[in-house]
Amino acid sequence: MGNPVVQFQILSKVPEETTQFYSALFGWTVDANNPMGYRRIHTGSREGIQGGIWPSHPQAPNFVQLFMAVEDVGASVKKAEGLGAKVIIPPTMLPEGDEMSVMLDPQGMSFAVWRPAS
Repeated sequence: MGNPVVQFQILSKVPEETTQFYSALFGWTVDANNPMGYRRIHTGSREGIQGGIWPSHPQAPNFVQLFMAVEDVGASVKKAEGLGAKVIIPPTMLPEGDEMSVMLDPQGMSFAVWRPAS
């Protein structure tokens, strides 16, 4: 298995306005009907990757975050830490069975590793 980019997130201080903007601009439909209130973006295409809109931390800037698929989140986190990454969100199981972790690379860029539910 490679480690493709499998998802993106747009983190915004004003997620409602961000949702309206991208929906109007690209015709995306957005669904927030889930336990976490995460706004899932449906681009209307089978090509490319899907994503979502999430509120950013009040002290963080707005940004886009990429998610890379991995077979083992814990092992990927350990390897990343050994290469100088800082863990922001440790390996976490999500309600639908996916597992993820968010880190900063050595230059301070946020990224996530993701293992979908099997």
